[in-house]
Amino acid sequence: MKNTIFTGAAVALVTPFFEDGSVDYDSLARIIDDQIAHGTDALVIAGTTGEGSTLTEEEHMEVIRFSVEHTAKRVPVIAGTGSNDTACCIRLSKAAKEAGADALLLVTPYYNKTTQRGLIAHYTLVADTVDLPIILYNVPSRTGMGIALDTIDTLANHKNIVAIKEASGNISFSAQVIERCGDRIDVYSGNDDQTVPMMAIGAKGVISALSNVIPQETHDMAQAMLDGDLKKAAALHTKYLNLMNDLFIEVNPIPVKEAMNLMGMNVGPCRLPLYEMAENTRAKLLAELQKQGLAK
Repeated sequence: MKNTIFTGAAVALVTPFFEDGSVDYDSLARIIDDQIAHGTDALVIAGTTGEGSTLTEEEHMEVIRFSVEHTAKRVPVIAGTGSNDTACCIRLSKAAKEAGADALLLVTPYYNKTTQRGLIAHYTLVADTVDLPIILYNVPSRTGMGIALDTIDTLANHKNIVAIKEASGNISFSAQVIERCGDRIDVYSGNDDQTVPMMAIGAKGVISALSNVIPQETHDMAQAMLDGDLKKAAALHTKYLNLMNDLFIEVNPIPVKEAMNLMGMNVGPCRLPLYEMAENTRAKLLAELQKQGLAK
């Protein structure tokens, strides 16, 4: 059995920007403190929701370093260091280790993609080179490729590959991973609307976009599942299901940042090519936030 990085709810944290596109480190510190104060079990820095793909390498490394330093071991910090270039992935991962990150989140290579044999080679080289726990990230809707069950089974034998963020949207596939790999790999839901059903079949928690907006409630929902309180978890899931869906009404993290700004958190815009919300989708998101008492 491998060590579990966290159980419960990890936030896939946004990266706050000023209007000129530069990183707003004061706001980053503030939202890290707010997340920890409201029960978040771990922080994922510079992942998809953190717009890691539009950070320069220097910014990427500095955002991770700053987040690790500011968090000061209060909760685990998981650095999003995945890339479609294995050499770049290794550079970022080495920098994350040097900065003191507790683990890595590695998305599958995107655009150029690869074969399943290439995935094994890619992940194995990173895991051999950087001695940190690694969470595989399976999100074919964004990368154009998925990690096959046999590939996960093979990679689960590596001592440093300890978990997978499963965002394929296919709960049956997640169940197959849990059944096949057992305690060789932890499974986390990568979709907020599947947290409760995935934890019901053995997932250890969620890596959540929703936590940016309601960290305490997201933590409470996951914790209820860990405590065996399905009734409480299901009630929270049902209450916030429309919000979960509206946070993906446009490409993530556009609605997440818009929601945070509407709630007064002031995290700034996204970087192009992610663009401001359309009027109709923004109005729908605002109406749901108002319904939940989260915005005026």
